Amino acid sequence: MKKAKSLIQQINEGIHDMCYIWAEEMKTTWKDEGVLIFFILVPLLYPLVYSWIYTNEVVREVQVAVVDMSHSNLSRQFIRQFDASPDAKITYYCNSLSEARDLVGRQEASGVLYFPEDFQTNINRMEQSHVNVFCDMSFMLYYKAIFQTATAVAGNINSEIQIQRAGNTTERENEITIKPLDFDEVQIFNTTGGYGNFLIPAVLILILQQTLLLGVGLSAGTAREKNRFKQLVPVSRHYNGIFRIVLGKSLCYLMIYAVISAYITLVVPRIFGFTSLLHAGDLACFMLPYLLSCIFFSMIVSCAVRYRENIILLVVFTSLPFLFVSGVSWPQSAIPEFWQWVSNLVPSTFGIRGFVRMNGMEARLGDVLYEYRALWIQAFVYFLITCLLYRRQIIKTRRKEIERLRTERNYETAETETAE
Repeated sequence: MKKAKSLIQQINEGIHDMCYIWAEEMKTTWKDEGVLIFFILVPLLYPLVYSWIYTNEVVREVQVAVVDMSHSNLSRQFIRQFDASPDAKITYYCNSLSEARDLVGRQEASGVLYFPEDFQTNINRMEQSHVNVFCDMSFMLYYKAIFQTATAVAGNINSEIQIQRAGNTTERENEITIKPLDFDEVQIFNTTGGYGNFLIPAVLILILQQTLLLGVGLSAGTAREKNRFKQLVPVSRHYNGIFRIVLGKSLCYLMIYAVISAYITLVVPRIFGFTSLLHAGDLACFMLPYLLSCIFFSMIVSCAVRYRENIILLVVFTSLPFLFVSGVSWPQSAIPEFWQWVSNLVPSTFGIRGFVRMNGMEARLGDVLYEYRALWIQAFVYFLITCLLYRRQIIKTRRKEIERLRTERNYETAETETAE
């Protein structure tokens, strides 16, 4: 009975101490303006700014220069249809390819259409003709708009030439001539074909991790800069257990980011009309291990932060690499094996992969079970590492404090003896 009562008393004391640490961490967070900015202001505003930039989804009216050496009816027809498309716009007519190249070099045009002198002559001779398309490859969206428009126009003109030479008598025969194998092109998941629907979901998940890194690291850097033992590891009976310290602090961050994550994943996509096929229950189950792994990952990183500015430089440096290795902007199968192993250490990798499938493909929790389990494993492992690092820091800091107190006492004793 005594052992049972003692165990119950320890559990109650641990829960009470954890709640006390949570309350103290919450007070510290709200008092620190820098931490408050990264925990509240940046997650609220940054997704809006980033999503607003990609509101148009696709580029329109890309400027193109034309070099028409053919001056034929067919080349003019090609140019008219090309200019009529929503994605491209003919803005310059040049007399030579070098002149058009200069326009691209000055970024006054993003591409060039070149028609050789024998463009229509070859077609009249029943020979194959060519249209040369030159694009500025430094802007992939411009390249996509110009090349796809040129391909579509070429396909349309090819169909007209086939009909003219087929000698058909009915419309049905014309349809079979130009399209013997019928098909319908249907875009699934990213129905708009837009860049925003493609990129924004991954960025939103990465924002959660990076702002947590900034806030937790900034708080730890502030404590070390002030060099106060009571602020880094407060001297109180409530801080006598490693688990209660880590759980109390993480509970504070989890409560804040439970609200922030709901806003980022549910509200922001709907504000800008992005595709969102999420199921609330599955999302809640998936975000819990993701937030926990991000919190413990941030606490581990914060142990290496000595000054407030250090964490800002670290996050700025790692944001783009974390996005690239997640397999969104670059195929996962094409990432070198070494970087794939590195990416498995970062919570955003599995968070982005799982959320993108749930948000854009309407995947359920069972469909992203691999990522879900990986996040729980990360959360557990990072929790243990955080406890070990915090224990090491506490022991080291307390030793320094004891040495400082002993030095002060020895100094006071020496002064007393001198006075006597």
